[in-house]
Amino acid sequence: MHPAEAPVESGWHRIHIGRQPIHDSEGALVAYELLFRSHPQAKGATARGAEATSQVIVNAFSEFGLERLAGPHLCFINLTREFLVGELPLPFDSGSVVLEVLETVTIDEQVIEGVRALAEQGFAIALDDFVGNGHERLLEVASYVKLEVSGIDPELLRERVKACRAYKHVHLVAERLETEEDLALARGLGFDFFQGYLLGRPRVLSLDTLEPSRLRHLELISKLTDEATDFQEITEIITCDPALSYRVLRAANSAAAGLWQQISSINDAVVILGTRRLRHWVTLMLLSDVVGADAGQEVDNDRMSHVLMRARLCQLLSRSLGLPSDKAFTVGLLSGIADLLGVHPEDLIAHLSLSSDVSGAIVDASGPLGNVVSTARAYESGLLPESATDGSDDLAHAYLRAVDWSMNIISNV
Repeated sequence: MHPAEAPVESGWHRIHIGRQPIHDSEGALVAYELLFRSHPQAKGATARGAEATSQVIVNAFSEFGLERLAGPHLCFINLTREFLVGELPLPFDSGSVVLEVLETVTIDEQVIEGVRALAEQGFAIALDDFVGNGHERLLEVASYVKLEVSGIDPELLRERVKACRAYKHVHLVAERLETEEDLALARGLGFDFFQGYLLGRPRVLSLDTLEPSRLRHLELISKLTDEATDFQEITEIITCDPALSYRVLRAANSAAAGLWQQISSINDAVVILGTRRLRHWVTLMLLSDVVGADAGQEVDNDRMSHVLMRARLCQLLSRSLGLPSDKAFTVGLLSGIADLLGVHPEDLIAHLSLSSDVSGAIVDASGPLGNVVSTARAYESGLLPESATDGSDDLAHAYLRAVDWSMNIISNV
């Protein structure tokens, strides 16, 4: 069964994100603005609060992957006051992301200080729908200013352009371009970049993914705030939730997270992210899930338990063979997630920078780790090959231990 056909209780859910192109004066694509969308047919955002922003960030980085959404192009992400003043964290590095200050944000000293701090960290700042209203106080640190064109008096627009041009470092983005006349006016006024329905409407991208446990998020956050917690405890909490495990792997693999090495396990991802950044990610994940939460939705415990059981079985089998158990757990986990979602393993891990032995084991069961996951799969289906029957008692014992472990995990959730 394809995920789209699965019942609500199957443990997966469909996530969405809007993406609208931004072009330069030659018509070349230079950036995308990422937008909150609640469903595939949404024509606009039904929410613009901190929860919506959190969902955009989490979906972009730890579900879709920024490289899949934008490739080499910039991404503009709208921020609410909570992010600008540091009440909510930004768990990614500066680089390919432009932070967009919404026109609804009231500009006061706290916001100015927060935006300056973000600019000092290397983030590019954009002012959205600029009309003044105190936002001119941010022009000295802004890299982009977006001005609406359609429906705006040309003389008033010309005055706004002139005011912004006093800041030589500012690039002007003409937004809400709906007609050829709008585009001609913007070109005549010397705008640098162009965005609007005339050039490209927002496109909603959708993805089937696992539903994470909020309890695991809360448990992990509490552990991450305790200085006595070690990496092993953190890893154990994450590996108890397949969806959370996958999100953490995606976050660690995000180019914006500064990762330039391959990873082999959840433990690698935890070490690479570090406790501070991991805490930031988990906070946003928990907040973003509030937006799409359905009070009547429950995870199918049997299916989730099966994923965990396979991961644990691979881990137990690897120990008897002298193979790295953390790698084996990751191989079993990701192969189980692929089966649960009904997707090809190579598609699931296409945007994960996994080590070659881990990816090979997941995609085509190659190498020693591939033999482990093949044995686990065969035992699950009752089709164990004769070559593996010599140790069938040990295998049965490992299987029962894995089942018991996974059921205990699920019962605690």
